[in-house]
Amino acid sequence: MSQTISKALPRFPLYIPSKSRADTALTPRALDRMNVPYLLVIEEQQYKAYASEFPKHKLLILDKKYQDEYDTCESPEELELLVGKSKGPGPARNFIWEHSIDQGYEWHWVMDDNIQSFTRLHDNKKIVVGDGMMFNMMEEFVLRYTNIGMAGPNYSMFAKARQKLPPFITNTRIYSCNLIRNDLPFRWRGRYNEDTDLSLTMLKAGWCTVQFNAFLQDKVRTSTLKGGNTEAFYASEGTLPKSKMLARMHPDVATVVWKFQRWHHHVDYRSFKNLGLIRRDDYDDLTKTAPKMRKIERKTL
Repeated sequence: MSQTISKALPRFPLYIPSKSRADTALTPRALDRMNVPYLLVIEEQQYKAYASEFPKHKLLILDKKYQDEYDTCESPEELELLVGKSKGPGPARNFIWEHSIDQGYEWHWVMDDNIQSFTRLHDNKKIVVGDGMMFNMMEEFVLRYTNIGMAGPNYSMFAKARQKLPPFITNTRIYSCNLIRNDLPFRWRGRYNEDTDLSLTMLKAGWCTVQFNAFLQDKVRTSTLKGGNTEAFYASEGTLPKSKMLARMHPDVATVVWKFQRWHHHVDYRSFKNLGLIRRDDYDDLTKTAPKMRKIERKTL
């Protein structure tokens, strides 16, 4: 499939898995304001609700086999207790991964549906962006290197405008807005914390991740927007089961901690700090916008 070269648009497809948020999903509405194309991935039984809010050409029905085949990483005993409960967004994310490959793309974006805006952090100011250039620039950055597996913008809440921050950091978790390289052998798994698991899986295999502070996502806090996983399990279970699962999946780097008045996982990424980015020798021949990203690479925000 041909890929757009407009700097105001991403060159790779954007997908948003969404459930029970036809009237409240924030991300597609933010992208509509930016005139950025996307596909909403929904379950078949919710098509009518979403079709009443969004154009039909923006809706993509999740293939149920991805739900049936999804690895929730739970014990047989846990699975028996959770029969009939949501498996989370992982199945839709795996469907998205394969769909983007089938469409001929080398990378794809997958975003949570509760991001209310995207911003550029520049000169100690957070500026709401009005088009898709920020996605194009992050894509341009990852294409400079041979060993980036995943990248994405930091949470706005974690990047204070008056702090001295680097434009990006490497080898940490990528949450909620993920630019993923399609030819990797990994896939989403786990009923909870799929973002962290995928980040760690890539890092342990020697791939780098890049989290941008120059570009940010203003995501609403978990459990504050009706629908999605809030409705599916967080409202009744809280955050302890998901934190325990990650610690069980990655006991070498993950622990369960209590902070901000709820249970969280804590991951120690120090063991990955020596993974370095490997630059492509031929990158400057592929794009004419490289000098713009060099400025972002070198300066402090």
